[in-house]
Amino acid sequence: MNYKKLMFLLGMAVFLCSAVVAQDFKYVGAAKCKMCHNKATKGEQYNKWAASPHAKAMSVLSAEEAKDPKCLKCHSTAAGVDPSLIATITVKEGVSCESCHGPGSAYKSSAVMKNAELRASKGLIMPDEKVCKKCHNEESPHYKEFNFAEYAAKIAHSDPTKK
Repeated sequence: MNYKKLMFLLGMAVFLCSAVVAQDFKYVGAAKCKMCHNKATKGEQYNKWAASPHAKAMSVLSAEEAKDPKCLKCHSTAAGVDPSLIATITVKEGVSCESCHGPGSAYKSSAVMKNAELRASKGLIMPDEKVCKKCHNEESPHYKEFNFAEYAAKIAHSDPTKK
């Protein structure tokens, strides 16, 4: 393969990857996720989240902490997000679906969610340890040793129809 072809292919790869990254996916909030993810047959992901410490993350902050950007960055999905990327999510929602799975405006439809490749291209993230450690780390004043496998099991919310 000659140099020009190689450079062209590399350029196209960078362009295509940046097109996905550059899309302005918006944060829609857990209520939008609830529309599909609250059914027992699908795993009741919304109900599991609503009962979790993540959903209650704002309620554990004092009035002063609830205004502190250092606290809000990990206690609320919407805090610190560029306002132009906010669709319907609020700071009060706490740590919601989109903290881990990415802004949902482009992947929230059932047609997109049925196709793994398409939903990934529309911004759906399947979180790994790095995602969790953005907040569960030594910088947190309430940090406890973080064991990803142990804590991931505590918040597991898979779809039983997708084995």
